[in-house]
This record gives sequence, structure tokens and C-alpha cells, in this order.
Amino acid sequence: MATQTMIRRKLRARRKVRTAAGERLRLSVYRSSKHIYAQIIDDSKGVTVAAANSAAVKTGTKTDTAAAVGKALAEVALSRGVKKVVFDRGSYRYHGRVKALADAAREGGLDF
Repeated sequence: MATQTMIRRKLRARRKVRTAAGERLRLSVYRSSKHIYAQIIDDSKGVTVAAANSAAVKTGTKTDTAAAVGKALAEVALSRGVKKVVFDRGSYRYHGRVKALADAAREGGLDF
């Protein structure tokens, strides 16, 4: 039951992201119990433009680590010429680690 709920929530969020995206790239987030991963995807070409994860960045709590991942992703994206993205939270609610990552990416210079 919980898995079906997560899948429905993920598809609902992804549908809204795709309709709002236009020509923007998608910043996708995956959260496991230990790590958090983020990547910027060009859906028209099917390629990953930039990626960052918490396995490489370890600072304090999980929320601090998520913020560091967001900042690192923003740096990589800006170096590759990506400024405007649309945020894809997947099946996760927008709070805690996911929100910390998004806020840090915004502070790092990404526009969404």
C-alpha cells in the first residue's frame, strides 16, 4: 500500500514538473536513509548535465549534508552554463533534507 502511494505521489509531482518545465532542465532528488543524491537532467536529450551526492560531501547532520550537496550541485551547474531549472522532489515531501538541498541550490545561484 505504501509503495503504491509513493508511486502515485511521484508521478503526480513529475507530471506537474514536466508541464511547468518548458525548456528548463530538471533538478531531480533521491533520498535514501543515509545519503541524498541530486542531479540536473536534460529530458529532451536524456542526459545528466550535473550531479552531486552526500557520499562525497560529509558535514555534520543529514540536513547540513543535504545543504552542502545543494551548494555543490549549484556550483557544478553554473560552471556548465545551467542557471534555470525546475525542482523535481520525486515522492518526497518538501521539508527537511529535501528543502535544505533546494534552499542551498537557490543560494548557490540556481533559479527555480
